[in-house]
Amino acid sequence: MADPVTGKVASYAFWGHDGRALADFWAAALGWRLTQEYPDENGVPVAFTVTDGTTTYIFYTAKDHRPPNWPAEELPFHLDLSFPDVAAAERRLLDLGATKPEHQPGGEYWTVFLDPSGQPFCVSAAT
Repeated sequence: MADPVTGKVASYAFWGHDGRALADFWAAALGWRLTQEYPDENGVPVAFTVTDGTTTYIFYTAKDHRPPNWPAEELPFHLDLSFPDVAAAERRLLDLGATKPEHQPGGEYWTVFLDPSGQPFCVSAAT
């Protein structure tokens, strides 16, 4: 029997102006599937689940969402992604709607991108 006070992360939650567009971006970027929508009290879908079957992200629509003011302010978190072919992944992410900010602190080790909500994430080579 599992220890009753040992927890595990069930999902990771992200907010943006358009939760569905954000879910679509991340599903395509990671090669995952959008699996479920959750409606608000009026029946309008506002939360969207994306998973690979082992890890789950939930993307929420937040009308007043403001992207982080990076790099002027530190980030509370960000995702680090790795790909076997970084150049191909970078082209694909840009085609999907990511943007590449001018500020690139990773040198040759990683590249920073912004997802459609303005949240930074990093891309590096798979190790």
